[in-house]
Amino acid sequence: MKAIILAAGYATRLYPLTLHTPKALLPIHQKPIINYIVEQMETIQALDAIYVVSNHKFYDQFEAWAKALCCKKPITVLDDGTTSEENRRGAIGDILFTIETMQLDDELMVVAGDNLFTFSLQAYVDFFHKMGKDCVCVKPIEDYEALKSFGVAQLDQTGKLIGLEEKPKEPKSNLAVFATYMYRQDTLPLFARYIAEGNKPDAPGYFVEWLYRHKDVYAFTFEEECYDIGTEKSLREVSALFEARELQKK
Repeated sequence: MKAIILAAGYATRLYPLTLHTPKALLPIHQKPIINYIVEQMETIQALDAIYVVSNHKFYDQFEAWAKALCCKKPITVLDDGTTSEENRRGAIGDILFTIETMQLDDELMVVAGDNLFTFSLQAYVDFFHKMGKDCVCVKPIEDYEALKSFGVAQLDQTGKLIGLEEKPKEPKSNLAVFATYMYRQDTLPLFARYIAEGNKPDAPGYFVEWLYRHKDVYAFTFEEECYDIGTEKSLREVSALFEARELQKK
């Protein structure tokens, strides 16, 4: 299994914090967001390589971060060559860029570099292997307005995806999809097909919205926390939560 951490965005909603620092390297309780993701990935025995996709602007910062990090898994930082919001590849474009650049032909885990989660990544991988199908992870959210900012999934009684809509005006369920995905080896060639057909290259959920119409996709449901760091307010709130959690441990 290989893993891609998507970190090539420009996070303009977090300006001025992200003018000179990539979002994934912003600290949460004195540790970069991306470190929490890597720590979870280190627990996955089947995972043998991590690829961090950066834009050209922040590539050097990610390279320095990777060299300084003590990690059991090999980390490769890729420069996707983009320099601004105007010429960015989009998340799906970056996944395809990584697959083609590194000639990936294996099971694939994809995680957004701004996602902080407390569920067990190993439990998710175990579920993925048990099902033998591509997987998304979902969490029930009862805040109807909050659901409008997520991808919202519909499942059948077996947990198979039968509907997915990114940022719906009228959510059809309470199941929010978070940006951590598991793909089978035979799904990787479909990223090129998706892009070639002219589909949206932006949010990674758009690919799943297309994929479930072509292949079975199942949902791993979790109850733990998962935070999408999108604004300065959410950064402060999550940092305070993690700090309080650490204080409780002492």
